[in-house]
Amino acid sequence: MSSPDTPLLTTPLNDLHLELGARMVPFAGYAMPVQYPAGLMAEHRQCRLAAALFDVSHMGQLRLVGADAAAALETLVPVDIVDLPVGKQRYALFTNEQGGLLDDLMVTRPAQEARAAFGDLFVVVNAGCKAQDIAHLQAGIGQRCEVIPMPERALLALQGPQAVAALARLNADVATLTFMTGARFALDGIDCFVTRSGYTGEDGFEISVHQDQAVALARKLLAQPEVQPAGLGARDTLRLEAGLCLYGHDIDTGTTPVEAAHRCSGG
Repeated sequence: MSSPDTPLLTTPLNDLHLELGARMVPFAGYAMPVQYPAGLMAEHRQCRLAAALFDVSHMGQLRLVGADAAAALETLVPVDIVDLPVGKQRYALFTNEQGGLLDDLMVTRPAQEARAAFGDLFVVVNAGCKAQDIAHLQAGIGQRCEVIPMPERALLALQGPQAVAALARLNADVATLTFMTGARFALDGIDCFVTRSGYTGEDGFEISVHQDQAVALARKLLAQPEVQPAGLGARDTLRLEAGLCLYGHDIDTGTTPVEAAHRCSGG
């Protein structure tokens, strides 16, 4: 956790957020856009009706490398990882010895041609937990596979019913992805790893891109007529409306996976 005296980190899109008039706030140790001049309600509707672009580069990205990576990770999560098919993504949970939740995460098994860059497993964890998650992985399975953080990569979330139309202009093949699948794509020449997933209750994509090309990609996406930027405020209202849990608010170490499933389904 950062203290009040710790300088805030910034994402590779920080200058673009300021250019677009974002109101920036501290979140998980980063300066993040909470909303843009159009306002939270407009951004919420934009995502529900068309497409919204979120900067989620504060999230933790890492790759697990080694033939034993899947079996090793399965010892830390109550989820089937060994049988995760190539190109598929799965939601998982780190648990402590009491069965409480340490964090939730997304795990994807890249195709062979993408593994040199994205690992035998590509993992995305929450921003506020990423340091402890990486330590947990290294302590728990670091002897069985390589645990390699990827701080050089940004993460963009393009969400909404028209997200596929906008993204397909940069590479038509992204439309072949189905929910909870992922693959490597060149988006208008920019090398990315794209999953069809998100955190808004809408169709959409999460796009891992090298930090040096993040602004260029964001500008290409924002140039599409369906797309407008959206901040953390709309991200929160969208996930609440969809009944999606936020770690540290709706679920934590006092929550079991069974309780989390009930709570986050609106039960």
